Amino acid sequence: MQITENAVVSMHYTLTDEAGQELDSSVGQEPLVFLSGAQNIIDGLDKALQGKTAGEKLAVSVAPEEGYGEVHQELIQKVPTENFQGVDEIQVGMQFMAQTPGGQQPVTVIAVEDDGVMLDGNHPLAGKTLKFDVEIIDVREALAEELEHGHVHGEGGHQH
Repeated sequence: MQITENAVVSMHYTLTDEAGQELDSSVGQEPLVFLSGAQNIIDGLDKALQGKTAGEKLAVSVAPEEGYGEVHQELIQKVPTENFQGVDEIQVGMQFMAQTPGGQQPVTVIAVEDDGVMLDGNHPLAGKTLKFDVEIIDVREALAEELEHGHVHGEGGHQH
């Protein structure tokens, strides 16, 4: 069976950045299982998998606009150090949940300065071209309940 929208896909992947540094991998673990076309994975990867079948291996390059988007400078801001009461030592790379007008949003510390802490509300992979090495393990039709819920159930998927 070919991967199409609403197919359940099981795959192994290794994700690297443009410099070849490994960012994530399912190799040696359970495969990633997702419902194609249901925004369970980034759009650029989902599109590249369309028409592929079990057993195929491929390399996919996903540009920022089809991955985690471009970097939005308005999501980078300095906040007073006093906002971090109860945190012993603030370090670059730490992540926090910030309260915004739109609700809670994860932010990453990108600099600690004398007059405040620089936070970045962009996804950590925003602005990056992502490289995926993929091996498709299995493709099957989605169950009616999976289509209704927008995600895979059972082994490798969501448990209710």
